Amino acid sequence: MLTDEIRRTPAKVLTEEQRESYWANGYLLLERLIPEEWLERLRAATDEMVERSRSLTASDRVFDLEPDHTADAPRLRRVTSPVDQHPDYWAYARDAVLADVAADLVGPDVAFHHSKLNFKWARGGAEVKWHQDIQYWPHTNYTPLTFGTYLYDCGMEQGPLGVLPGSHDGPLHDLYGDDGAWAGALSSRDAAGLDTDRTVYLPGPAGSVTIHNCRTAHHSAANDSPIGRPLLLNVYKAADAFPYTANPLPSSHAEEVVRGERARWAHHDPRPCLIPPDWSGGYTSLFALQQNEAPASM
Repeated sequence: MLTDEIRRTPAKVLTEEQRESYWANGYLLLERLIPEEWLERLRAATDEMVERSRSLTASDRVFDLEPDHTADAPRLRRVTSPVDQHPDYWAYARDAVLADVAADLVGPDVAFHHSKLNFKWARGGAEVKWHQDIQYWPHTNYTPLTFGTYLYDCGMEQGPLGVLPGSHDGPLHDLYGDDGAWAGALSSRDAAGLDTDRTVYLPGPAGSVTIHNCRTAHHSAANDSPIGRPLLLNVYKAADAFPYTANPLPSSHAEEVVRGERARWAHHDPRPCLIPPDWSGGYTSLFALQQNEAPASM
């Protein structure tokens, strides 16, 4: 929950209007925030990841492949923990402006949680169904927030992030199915209860950054366009937010403080949180779970 201390702390990057908008609505879109120099480095690293995937015939703990992936025509859904796969991803997460923006929103002491690179490949990149993030990785409070960096221009035809304003202050939904298995998405019954007419979509030019709170309900459509939509996702949080459960996307940089100082006390939000399956034995991906391709553990 927002504290008066955070509100009184002057922002380093954002305007006060932007901060208040995030706190009220649970999301932000910052167009052209990232300079071309960073984008060039991130695109080159991403090209390397695609090349590495060509030799694979099945998904593993790093690469989540679409079913029709081949060496000649690679089709990736995700690179897990890219900060551990190429040094430029971690340099970006640690040194670029993202962590400064996180400090403007959650306070001066900021920790890193995890990262992923979602591709939403051209001509059939999978949809992401309505869900909230925090049920996948519960924390002692609800400060975690996800930054999505568009490496290339993203228009509506490519399935940009869609968020439901104010849903971060609403209920958390059960992401288990009626059969008791983890579904990773709202049931069709709960999704039908959302006021989706209020959905705000967040397309943007290359270098734009989307931000959404861990409780914000969101989704994205499939990408049927001829242009892919690689989206680099980094999750930060206030340093006094500690995970209750195993990280489904473990990283050597998890819990590393990227701004300010390490917390001596945990802050506990009184609102409860759903507990997911035990991810310590492994995890497939949100895509595989939502498409019913594989069990939650492997």
